[in-house]
Amino acid sequence: MYRIGVDLGGTNIAVGVVDENYKIIGRGKVKTNAPRPAEEIFDDIAKAIRMAVEDAGLTMDDISFVGVGTPGSVNKEKGLIEFSNNLDFNNVPANKLLEERIGKACVFENDANAAALGEAYAGAGNGVKNLVAVTLGTGVGSGIIIGGKVLGGTNDAAGEMGHTTIVVDGEQCNCGRKGCWERYASATALISQTKAKMLECPDSKMWALCDGNIDNASGRTAFSAMYEGDEAAKQVVDQYIKYVAIGVTNIVNIFQPDVICIGGGISNEGDNLLDPIREFVRKECYTKYAWKQTKICKAVLGNDAGIIGAALAE
Repeated sequence: MYRIGVDLGGTNIAVGVVDENYKIIGRGKVKTNAPRPAEEIFDDIAKAIRMAVEDAGLTMDDISFVGVGTPGSVNKEKGLIEFSNNLDFNNVPANKLLEERIGKACVFENDANAAALGEAYAGAGNGVKNLVAVTLGTGVGSGIIIGGKVLGGTNDAAGEMGHTTIVVDGEQCNCGRKGCWERYASATALISQTKAKMLECPDSKMWALCDGNIDNASGRTAFSAMYEGDEAAKQVVDQYIKYVAIGVTNIVNIFQPDVICIGGGISNEGDNLLDPIREFVRKECYTKYAWKQTKICKAVLGNDAGIIGAALAE
């Protein structure tokens, strides 16, 4: 029997048929076109599921389970997506809506948790029991796997490491707190830090990389200019990496995971990002003298992490 994993995103609904070796053997994909009524979105989830099953050369009778990763907060006990601003969902009876359409038992999981589960079993974790996945994107997303299972907490809402404070009374976060990790370590934060330094240093090579337009600054700008020997860009990168490393050290101290994997576009900087983080953590973590240390690496599954992890959700 095979499992279905669904990555329900604000832009696309991506589906995979996952075999016993955690390989995707069939795919389906449609646009989410959110916001619109939940019933219409769930019609398209069912459509994409059938596309994936057909692509795999199977029938729905071959499918034992369907898992869905969704942005927002999920109440597994009641089968609800309680809130998702990306989808404009409030207390949507997700299990009921999907089971009515496909006739299979379903489980919904937060998308960051699903991605972490995928990386733990089929990606960077390679089967480890304790892993934290961090995504440096618009915000800082994270999912925590302890003992091979998602750490959900009281409201199935644990794992929001991006909203732990690293700077007391720091920058205002849209969550309501100040000084949150994601205000300093997200790709959005890096772009803001890059622009600030560009205004401070009009001779920086970052301007040339942006064709003289500060609005063209991206998460790659400071790294690219640093590689060309630009000192102002190096200052941006060094400070940004320190912010990321502070949060990673906190994760090590709190959870002592076997692996922390880092994803998002900035992770494509590879060891130029990861080596300084590793060095900082080695110096700062509470267990610096322990014989076994947390492995810090790049996430490897990309967009498939959410699909595979959703298929493994319980």
